[in-house]
Amino acid sequence: MSRDELVVLVRHQAGQIAELREANETLVGRLARVEHLLSRNSANSSSPPSKDGELGRTPPEKPKRCGEGPARTRGKQPGAPGTNLAWRDTPDEQVDRFPEGRCECGHDLADAVDLGVIDCCQQHEIPVVSVKVTQYDQHRVRCGCGRVHTAGQPEGARSGIVGYGPNLQAFAVYLMVVHFIPAHRCVELLASLTGATPSVGFVHGMLKRTATPLGEVTQRIRELITLAHAVCCDETPIKVGSRAPKPGKKKAERYLLVACTERLTHYLLGDRSMQTFTTSVIPELTNSVIVHDRYQNYDSAALGQLTHQLCCQHLLRDLAAAGETYPDAHWPTQIAEALRGLVHQANLARDHDQAAIDTAIRTELIDTFCGGVRVGLSDTLGHPDRPGQRKARLLLEVLRDREADVLRFAHDLKVPPTSNQAERDLRPAKVQQNISGRLTSEDRTQDRYTIRGYLSTATKHGHNMIDALHEAILGRPWMPPHPNPA
Repeated sequence: MSRDELVVLVRHQAGQIAELREANETLVGRLARVEHLLSRNSANSSSPPSKDGELGRTPPEKPKRCGEGPARTRGKQPGAPGTNLAWRDTPDEQVDRFPEGRCECGHDLADAVDLGVIDCCQQHEIPVVSVKVTQYDQHRVRCGCGRVHTAGQPEGARSGIVGYGPNLQAFAVYLMVVHFIPAHRCVELLASLTGATPSVGFVHGMLKRTATPLGEVTQRIRELITLAHAVCCDETPIKVGSRAPKPGKKKAERYLLVACTERLTHYLLGDRSMQTFTTSVIPELTNSVIVHDRYQNYDSAALGQLTHQLCCQHLLRDLAAAGETYPDAHWPTQIAEALRGLVHQANLARDHDQAAIDTAIRTELIDTFCGGVRVGLSDTLGHPDRPGQRKARLLLEVLRDREADVLRFAHDLKVPPTSNQAERDLRPAKVQQNISGRLTSEDRTQDRYTIRGYLSTATKHGHNMIDALHEAILGRPWMPPHPNPA
């Protein structure tokens, strides 16, 4: 080959090498992103535990045991309170049992002499339930003064001459709202257990009929939440309505928002837009501390001047992810251990009815926390392109710039460190999505969660769900007490 041909060949090969290097860098970056996504699990992200076992995903590590004691065994732990089926001194019914049949000698044991009780046993049993049809004959009477009076229908009777009673209606709503049983399966269950055969339309219509008288209760719950010192907030996607996404949306889904305390639960069906957030109870919480997961809408100026507590559980997940991104760094572990220590000390102080965490312990843990943040910031200067590094940097900036919102619980024991209460109150909606899938009507879905909020609040106050539903169907729903009655 001539010199000119060699020059052309070398230049061509150099171009190919440059293209291969560029393609290799692209593939390395894509591989790093894929590995990062597959490493996400319930311990280092908001991914639900149900996805931890998916093919290719890295399952979360088992939590490390504290101390040098023996490994925890399965089942009830030593010292944990137990339960048992206790003997009742006053049973509902007492039955004498005698031997039956004939003795070997041929005499009937019914004629034998009673020698007294030598043993006892108690059995807890439920009666066989069967629908009972009662006809109420409404009489008219004339008083001695001449006035005529007519008896009305029994309590809970619906219009018409034939209908289902409030007990059966309450049971149907309980099955649909609390246990997420679809209307047609609810009918099958009622028929199997009671012999009653209501129509699917009647059962599904009970959602609206039950939710209608709960308007004042829902408003009272909303008002009481605004008076709470701390309110946990969260939101979760929920599949409702048409399967076709709305214009500008990628998914055909809505969002269920919850604002709750240990005594109150309020749901709102909408989306994650500011329009939904501004119509929720959140803008009215200006005198409360809202505990949330750092979703950007909670910090919007459109909601007013709010006081925040960032959920420490979400922060610990992000710190676990940062530790995987920087495996040789100590600061993620240092920050996480300090944060867990503060949460533990806050729980201990509450358990012992103390007004605050011990000042020396709190100061030491906060200094450890802040020191770890400073080291992390110096170790992650800028926003690198490697997957996970930018998120770790942004987390550290949040821990630095919003220290008061992260550690508010350490200075005020009435503020919970996590939004776990909101997570618990949203879990039924997530279970419903796994069991029943898409709900067809947005109006009926709001009715479901109006009822659910009422039942959740009643349960938190120690009331039975069926009893609360029965009262609501009779038109006199239970009302949560006002803390400062006039």
